[in-house]
Amino acid sequence: MALSKRQWFVLLSAGSAIFSVAAPLKVLSAQPNLGENGVQQMNILQAIILGFVQGMTEFLPISSTAHLKVVPVVLGWGDPGVAFTAIIQLGSIAAVLWYFWGDLTRIIKGTTRAIALKDYDDYEFRLSLGIILGTLPIVFFGLLIKKFIPDFDNSPIRSLGAIAIASIVMSLLLGLAEQLGKRQRDFENLTMRDGVLMGLAQALALIPGVSRSGSTLTGGLFMGLQRETAARFSFLLGIPAITLAGLVELKDVVGAGLSSAGIIPLVAGVISATVFSYIAIAGLLRFLKTQSTWVFIWYRLAFGVAILGAIGTSLLKNS
Repeated sequence: MALSKRQWFVLLSAGSAIFSVAAPLKVLSAQPNLGENGVQQMNILQAIILGFVQGMTEFLPISSTAHLKVVPVVLGWGDPGVAFTAIIQLGSIAAVLWYFWGDLTRIIKGTTRAIALKDYDDYEFRLSLGIILGTLPIVFFGLLIKKFIPDFDNSPIRSLGAIAIASIVMSLLLGLAEQLGKRQRDFENLTMRDGVLMGLAQALALIPGVSRSGSTLTGGLFMGLQRETAARFSFLLGIPAITLAGLVELKDVVGAGLSSAGIIPLVAGVISATVFSYIAIAGLLRFLKTQSTWVFIWYRLAFGVAILGAIGTSLLKNS
């Protein structure tokens, strides 16, 4: 019997969770080499699997950064590196552009028309301005981190222990937002203020393990948005942030040079991330129309506790 889209979404989400706690697989456990450009030399199968993890966790409120750090470590591959992670995020941005192409076209056309007519009360104009203003906090704080913490990618805040604690804290905040949020406002009632506030929430995702989708969904619920509206606006708001992060890392990698052996797995990872990101976006929006976020709250709590337990019992190194 054919599976419904919702059943596929649940199965793929469960698969993501299984990868997070699976024991190392011998057949895949060859350690990748770290190239001079800072990108781990993954094989194609490893890249496809990490593309799956990226795609299924980028837009779910469970932190793609945490899973891309934990899953390969648990599987015995080592940390794939920030550059690899940022590049396969381009697959996620391709998916969100693909999914929201109609909305984006409408917003851009409406904004252009509003500017031409000097109609600054136009809904599309205010929405696009909200997205722009909402992108500024993550750019500002990201630049501050690069300036004052040059080795941020290797700092203790990116350790497994720190990621676990961030996951637990965010699960509690999302649970609080689920309980206290009024969930009264839909997509047509968004304001520029919503863009700024959600942008500040998005900036929290600079802390590994927080989850960009998780922090913005939490912020949206606290702001009184409906679950699906908060997720939809989160996806649109994430387009500039994810694109900038991916392009910056891509520029650095291209500048350092990649062998053909390194390019092919990267391409495979990006394609995999694109396909699974699209599935995650469609599935989450459909899911949130009728369901709460409690499944993600409990998952994040269990995920963080499991990591801390594994560190405490020396099953994982806090690196």
